[in-house]
Amino acid sequence: MTAPIRLHRFALSGHAHRAELFLSLLGLPFEAIDVDLRAGAQKQPDFLRLNAFGQVPVIEDGDVVIADSNAILVYLASKYDKTGRWLPRDPVLTAETQRWLSVAAGPLAVGPALARIILLFKAPLDHERAKTAATALFGVMDAHLAGREYFVGKGPTIADIALYSYTAHAPEGGVALEPYANIRAWLQRIEALPGFVPMIKSPLPQAAE
Repeated sequence: MTAPIRLHRFALSGHAHRAELFLSLLGLPFEAIDVDLRAGAQKQPDFLRLNAFGQVPVIEDGDVVIADSNAILVYLASKYDKTGRWLPRDPVLTAETQRWLSVAAGPLAVGPALARIILLFKAPLDHERAKTAATALFGVMDAHLAGREYFVGKGPTIADIALYSYTAHAPEGGVALEPYANIRAWLQRIEALPGFVPMIKSPLPQAAE
């Protein structure tokens, strides 16, 4: 690396936190550039040149620009983790990792992430539907973690990083984590990893424990 990676982020975004957390876990130097989503900075021409969809996060690694949080995880693991720990090379484990990345982009986004957005940003969407989706997802995740420490294989992978932020902050969307002992134990394992950095908390009157 000739210069720190530039991370365009929004501090309250779980998608952006995925990228920031993984950069920290890898020990990679980076410069955080805050994008004011409330002011619409992500829709301005300068930002749209980085990501035509107008979303954070985006990283700039020299001349390379990568948008989308899961794509960023794959890129960073492929380029900077020479051990293959974070993105397993075994075909089955690679497929299982991709499966959970898809869950992070699908059920996690329309469940706990959306429930949090509705409360935190007063989005005019169906909160009960998002909570129902979240509890269904967490039931599957909790069952999967029975007898496991991580989602894929025997160690942490980018699947865990993709799932962590919005799961940990689900109570901010009114989704309680208390019923899911396996998820809560898994969250503690992620938080104990060297280099872990938390996402800023957004306490709300409606938050669940």
